[in-house]
Amino acid sequence: MDYGNLIKSANIRVKEFHELQKLGAICKSGEFIPAGIHYPPITKYPDIEYNEMFKGYSMPADNFLDLYVHFPFCSKRCLFCHYPSLYENNKAEKDNYIDALEKEFNIYKKVLGIDRIKLRVVLIGGGTPTDLTALQLKRFLEIFHRNCDTSKLRQFNYDVSPHTLIGKDGVERLKILKDYGVNRLTIGVQSMNEKVLKLMNRSHTKKEALQSIENSMNMGFQTNIEFIYGHPGQTLESWYNELKEIVKINCHEYQFYRLKIEAYGDQQGTIRQYKEYHPDMMPSAEDTIRMKQMVIDYLADFGIYENLRRVFTRDKKYISLYAFNQCCRQLDQIGLGLTAFSSLRDRFVLNTQSFRQYYSRIKKGMLPYNRGYVRNNDAQQRWAIILPLKNYFIKKSRYKEVSGMKIENTKFYPLIQQLKNYDLIKEDKETIKLTKKGAFFSDEVVGLFYSPEFIQKEITEYNNGLLNPYKLNK
Repeated sequence: MDYGNLIKSANIRVKEFHELQKLGAICKSGEFIPAGIHYPPITKYPDIEYNEMFKGYSMPADNFLDLYVHFPFCSKRCLFCHYPSLYENNKAEKDNYIDALEKEFNIYKKVLGIDRIKLRVVLIGGGTPTDLTALQLKRFLEIFHRNCDTSKLRQFNYDVSPHTLIGKDGVERLKILKDYGVNRLTIGVQSMNEKVLKLMNRSHTKKEALQSIENSMNMGFQTNIEFIYGHPGQTLESWYNELKEIVKINCHEYQFYRLKIEAYGDQQGTIRQYKEYHPDMMPSAEDTIRMKQMVIDYLADFGIYENLRRVFTRDKKYISLYAFNQCCRQLDQIGLGLTAFSSLRDRFVLNTQSFRQYYSRIKKGMLPYNRGYVRNNDAQQRWAIILPLKNYFIKKSRYKEVSGMKIENTKFYPLIQQLKNYDLIKEDKETIKLTKKGAFFSDEVVGLFYSPEFIQKEITEYNNGLLNPYKLNK
């Protein structure tokens, strides 16, 4: 599709965006508020007493878990980042952290009452989990394998930065990852525009990003690449030029994230301050909406479709099983490391963001979490709607398993019927799904199912329309 037709199609979405603002479903400012990955939102989780978090919890019937491990190290702080990391290339600090992770594995096994962690899917993220020496990377992977049963492992993911996969050191890291069973890499390219990459404060150039992708593909990894839209320095024209280059890249999966100004977690990134000082560099909310539709339309011409929210592939088999299991199947998943979370079938556990507290708790033989939430019936029913609806669809039989109720018997079913009238939701005998329009505004639609105490904007931020989230959740 050429540029003119892309904009024509995108303008339809902008019109819908304004209509939803008027109805109160989208805040007046048009600011992006991510929803549907966790419920309640991470920023709303309260402090919890250590002995309370796992009280009453038992392992799943099949004893399988998914695993996330977080590495809070980077070479630079990106403008868009909201996560705490250390940026000095301090080998001793990384050694200490790997020591702590080894102890955390053992503590978690003790808490769960198991000898080894039986795994379906693994994601190692950050930060930059490959911002390690070859020996450190090997050491961590050896610790991982000593503590985990990977005999039934379906997908072993690593989130990586391009600069760690190039040159002699990069090739060595790739060989180590391959030798230890990693089979899928998510490479944070973020932009194909050199000026935007500099504004982002990325550690790589476009040429280096392309080299990292080539190295990954040549080594036989399932390769996923990530991009951000709505970032300072981007225009509709420059984004169109980026899309033309992106579709030339032969990889398995493409992810597109809308820029988040407000923190997704507890630490506010520098992007908010940048916006205050350089508002002229920020794409408008309307242009960001246009950029999103441009992705959908342009990639479709090349047979690349959104098969999981934000995730575009030519074949559904290449989607992230970690994301699918957490958000769509809602299976139990544990997290290790600073800021990591454990998303379990009836509760959510959040690790500390303080290095000092993290090391202190591990030294005492305690898991390093300090916040969490055991869901009551109301929260469980909302969680069982919000996550699968946002990311894929609600399977009614699975909803009953997760929530304990038929969805037709819940107090939320009338809202589902109401949203059908706005062409946001559709339903058949077995499933409830977002329409094409609903999928585009998926964060906003599932936000309508939030309990008032967890809505992330104040009531005055929304128009008093029929889809005002506070009005819908009285």
